[in-house]
Amino acid sequence: MSDLLERLRAGLPPEALITDPDVTASYAHDMASFCEAGTPAVVVLPRTVEQVQHVMRTATALRVPVVPQGARTGLSGAANASEGCIVLSLVKMDRILEISPVDRIAVVEPGVVNAVLSRAVNEHGLYYPPDPSSWETCTIGGNIGTASGGLCCVKYGVTAEYVLGLEVVLADGRLLTTGRRTAKGVAGYDLTRLFVGSEGSLGIVVKAVLALKPQPPQQLVLAAEFPSAAAACDAVCRIMERGHTPSLLELMDRTTVRAVNAMASMGLPETTEALLLCAFDTPDPLADLAAVGALCTAAGATEVVPADNAAESELLLQARRMSLTALETVKPATMIDDVCVPRSQLGAMLAGTAAIAEEYDLTIGVCAHAGDGNTHPVVCFDHHDPDESRRARESFDAIMALGLELGGTITGEHGVGVLKKEWLARELGETGIELQRGIKAAFDPLGLLNPGKLF
Repeated sequence: MSDLLERLRAGLPPEALITDPDVTASYAHDMASFCEAGTPAVVVLPRTVEQVQHVMRTATALRVPVVPQGARTGLSGAANASEGCIVLSLVKMDRILEISPVDRIAVVEPGVVNAVLSRAVNEHGLYYPPDPSSWETCTIGGNIGTASGGLCCVKYGVTAEYVLGLEVVLADGRLLTTGRRTAKGVAGYDLTRLFVGSEGSLGIVVKAVLALKPQPPQQLVLAAEFPSAAAACDAVCRIMERGHTPSLLELMDRTTVRAVNAMASMGLPETTEALLLCAFDTPDPLADLAAVGALCTAAGATEVVPADNAAESELLLQARRMSLTALETVKPATMIDDVCVPRSQLGAMLAGTAAIAEEYDLTIGVCAHAGDGNTHPVVCFDHHDPDESRRARESFDAIMALGLELGGTITGEHGVGVLKKEWLARELGETGIELQRGIKAAFDPLGLLNPGKLF
């Protein structure tokens, strides 16, 4: 330990090192339940690429594991500390280095907060679409590490589609540049995409070139109430089948709606079994909302209410964004699943989840990015009750199994981390895992980067 600290101090300013055990303990884990975490030996908060390189060279020399972290808003344990590791927190590397309206790119450090970047590019008439629910606190580096999504994915896609190039510090301290800042480029293997979603297991992202879009018109939102989740899912299928391209298509079940109302008095309709939110940022959003409203009515909606203005629309979006936080108030603990299925199977996924909740005698609320089939079943339980905790974990696994049976994937945007290692192996199969481990070994032959995650 003393040798590690001595070597780190040789290339870092004093304020970049945290050794107080009471403070380092607060960096031990992200927001996931049921995920083991070790005790860090030290927390390092670098401000420069050179400082990150020094940390990795030191770690390699002493064979000390390194766990990269952003804001620790993740939900899979991907940022959890390993025993005796260096926690490398990148939140101090938070500069927006460039915004280019001509090239439509932003160049940023990994600690830039998503919402800060979004507002900065808006001032230039530009738009950075990925918007996780934690966008006010999560960082771009964390978004890249977990390949995060958000509410806008149905139209604009996920983080991976906006990362053009990266600068990455490798396990041995070398600096690798991948990708490009041009609109097109296909030279060599796509190493940039390889790092997106790698959860810090292949290298430390220290700079990112991000694609931007022109800022769209202000979106307007429609809220539709349904007597059943099946009817709401039918409406989703009708909307997509007719070729509509909403900027947002979100679903909240009755449990979620009631939790949001209880926490924030939002005035959402508690009599509904499912609330569907649909938005358009087109030149004529009212016409688009009217067409979608007719489809919702045809699918059985009992009430269809378009927002009159941007302020009402934003209020509805705030309700959706606080869904996960609200469900956390239902019971002392939650497990937030992240299963994505084909849109055509969304109804079966929600029906199956309801059956699992009944089987295990648990409250499971569901909010979903319905337009792309990404569901977030939230298992609410009392972690002080051993039997309820056991049932919560078993129900979580049952939900993931259901997702795979329906042709889906175990994670659409939260990542694998510690929580879903076993399920990643089931989804990818033996050959897939073998090849992924080979890639890991090529970039990190000593296995120092975020060990114990993914597989």
